[in-house]
Amino acid sequence: MYQKLLFSIAAALGLLIQAADAEPLKLASPQRGSMESAIPELGRKNGIFKKHDIDLDVLFTSGSGETIQAVIAGSVDVGLSAGTIAVFGAHSKGAPIRIIGASQTGSTDTFWYVTSKSPIQHIRDAHDATIAYSTTGASTHIAVLKFINEYRLKAKPVGTGNPTATITQAMSGQVDVGWAVAPFQLDAVSRGDVRIVGRAGDIAAIRGQTIRVQITNTRILAEKKALLDRYAKAYREALDWLYSSPEAVKQYMEFSGFSEAAVRRTMAEFITKESLQPSQIHGIKESMDDALQFKFLTAPLSEQQIKELIHILPFPQSTAG
Repeated sequence: MYQKLLFSIAAALGLLIQAADAEPLKLASPQRGSMESAIPELGRKNGIFKKHDIDLDVLFTSGSGETIQAVIAGSVDVGLSAGTIAVFGAHSKGAPIRIIGASQTGSTDTFWYVTSKSPIQHIRDAHDATIAYSTTGASTHIAVLKFINEYRLKAKPVGTGNPTATITQAMSGQVDVGWAVAPFQLDAVSRGDVRIVGRAGDIAAIRGQTIRVQITNTRILAEKKALLDRYAKAYREALDWLYSSPEAVKQYMEFSGFSEAAVRRTMAEFITKESLQPSQIHGIKESMDDALQFKFLTAPLSEQQIKELIHILPFPQSTAG
């Protein structure tokens, strides 16, 4: 009995020492329940970040604009899912911001939908309609502008915030075409309440682009480089776990509140592991062209500016399929 008590005390002290050694890291994450937000959150829950001596604190934001502002202000150490061209624009204006990794490449996860009663059958039919996006400069905003440009629509882009706020506005008729990121609204699609009329992946020009990135503040990068390097290792490990562990789907369902069918469809069809790879930024020139076309940049970034902006952390190679 006495030995068991000593063992329990020693174990408790060990946990306290480990917690004391862990360095705090604040992270701004996209809409709670999204696949990108699940990587750090479930990694934290399963002790992956703690194993790398990181005490992770996750702040959920409503979109790219809010995330970028939090990073610029220095109120968080890392921001996930920041729209690439919005980051380009902020950097061109002298904002203290740096890209440290990719967050989403290819935009296979994002789609636009209408209610079952809507006459709109495809996004190309959305003339004189209101089309939702999250926040200005977000990847959803750029996709809507591209839809309008590609299909020559006389449509009005409307910022509606996160997917949860958007479904309320779409169902009540405040906006004609709503937006979502899988697995949001996939259950509603299965029930027939809404139908998908367009996906960002339909736009050939952005299929190979890194449309969302991970960012930090220049001061944080200079002062906490060792912490960020450990974050990169923990993030990769959490991503590997999410796509390999038998427990992942169950835990993601508990985290997000979505059905098993929606989660499995998301991971198989909408968000592959490769689309979430953090180590490479693809389509820099194409993203810069978009930023110029849609007035986020007034002139192309120079090679020196790009070099100053992009500092990819040492994310290890994937260790799981």
